[in-house]
Formats: sequence, structure tokens, C-alpha cells
Amino acid sequence: MAAEQVAVHWARARAPSRRKWGLILFCYLALAPVLALFAYIRLVPIAWSVILSLYSWDFISLHKPFVGLGNYVRLMADENFIQALKNTTVYSAATVIVSTLVALPLAVFLAGKTRLAGLYQTIYFLPVITPMVPMAIAWKWIYDYNYGILNYALSLVRIHPVAWLTDPEIALWALIIMSVWKVLGYNLILFLVGIRNIPANYLEAASLDGAAGWQRFRFVTLPLLKPILLYVLVTATINAYNIFTQVYVMTLGSQAAPGHAVRVLVFDIYQNAFQYFHMGYASAEAVVLTLIVLGFTLIQFGLVRGEEA
Repeated sequence: MAAEQVAVHWARARAPSRRKWGLILFCYLALAPVLALFAYIRLVPIAWSVILSLYSWDFISLHKPFVGLGNYVRLMADENFIQALKNTTVYSAATVIVSTLVALPLAVFLAGKTRLAGLYQTIYFLPVITPMVPMAIAWKWIYDYNYGILNYALSLVRIHPVAWLTDPEIALWALIIMSVWKVLGYNLILFLVGIRNIPANYLEAASLDGAAGWQRFRFVTLPLLKPILLYVLVTATINAYNIFTQVYVMTLGSQAAPGHAVRVLVFDIYQNAFQYFHMGYASAEAVVLTLIVLGFTLIQFGLVRGEEA
């Protein structure tokens, strides 16, 4: 009799566990098609790129020898790659820092009871939802040396025209200005959502303790915005390191400017892969780019977690 009671008790104890595992199995089976599609679209190309980077692979030669890390060694001595890496790093740092530092105070301002706040949000967000190609063409006209509206405005104050997209000292910064304008609204909306979700009693308590506007922002608003700030920094860094469309549309004719002033990593990958057909070498560049972005992402996560600890 005791053995039967133990068996019944054991069966009852295992029943919830079986239901739990059955539910987990059902969820994975339901997600299997999505996971398979994700693996086919994302993971397989990444793995294939890593494999290609170990070969001298092109579309012409039948013989594709294994070179190991040879492509990566060549990268370290490639002036085009080094220049593209420098330009991309400068572009990314400037775009991320400026867009974040401008969007955050704007979000704090618009989070208050400001008249026409909705109109301002719409104006700032319009560039985000506008496709990049037409915006790049529009900015190319704005930067035009002879007929651009920007140089026309400078002429009104007796300033000589500026070669915004062909001067090697200015071209990269012209792209940075355009890109900050394009992503500013996205960062602004994210910060605005985060600020409006901060409980009002926190700010009221800080005011009762005598905290002024800047103190409330520094000790209450900013710490509670750290998750949003981390997301903005990570996504902005990833997007900045993958810059291509602006460069291709706005400066296609100036890629051969002195010093390759606007050469960036993704353009260098595109050129080696689809113009010179050096797929193995281009794959090595893509792997390096992925590792760089992954490294910056881990650093940003580590800095935020370190401050929270």
C-alpha cells in the first residue's frame, strides 16, 4: 500500500513537469520555422563569410586555394583598408556623440508641457522615415558647389563657396552633418519615451528635497534613462559603422579624392567584392567589421553595467 502511495505521489509530482516540458516543446516547434528562416538569412551568410575569408576566392579562377589568415595579414598592410577604418571610426564617433548630445536635451525640453510639442516631434522624426536615397540626393544638391543652397547662403554673407563633397578636409564632415540630421529624430523619440515613463513621484521627491532642474536631471532622470541610453548608443554605433548609402549616392565621383577622404569600410568591402571580385578578401574585411562592432557593443554594455554596480 505504501508503495502505491509513493507511486501516486511521484506521478502527481511529475505531472506539472511534463506539462511544462510539453509547453516548452510546443513553443520551440512553433518558433522552428522562424528560427530556421533567421538561420538561413543571417547565420548561414555569416558562417559562409568566415569560411570565404580563409580562401583566395574570386568569381574568375577555378582554383580557390586555402590561405588561412593570409587575407587578414594583407588587411593590416592595405592602405585603402586602413584609411577606410580611420574614416569610419571618425564618422561613427562624431555621429553617435553629436546625435546623442543634441537629442537628449531636446527630449528633456519637449517632455515638458511645451506648446506645439507634437509638431516639433513630427518635424524631427520626418527625416527618419524618409528613405535614405532621396534624402542623400537632396543633400547632394544642397552641397553642390555651384548651385547648392548652402553655398548660396554663404554667398549672402560674402563667404566663398565651399567644396563640401570634394574637399578632402571637409567631405567626411559634410556626411557627418547629413547623418546627424537623419538620425536625430530617432534618438529624440527614444529619449522622449524614456523620460515620459519616469514616475512623476521620483521627480516630485527630488524637488521637495531641494533639487533644481539640473540636479533632477543628473541624479534622477539620467540614471533612469541608462537602459534607453545604452540602446541608443549600441544601435547608433552599429548603424554608423555600416554607413554606405550616403557615401555611394553623394560622393560616388569623389571616392578617388586625395587621400580617399570619404572611403568607408562598407564601400571598401563592396568595391573588393563586386568590382574586383576578391570575395575572400572582402569577406575578411566583413569579419573584421563585425568584430569591431561587436567589441564596441560589449564595451558599451560593460561601461553601463559597471556604473550600475
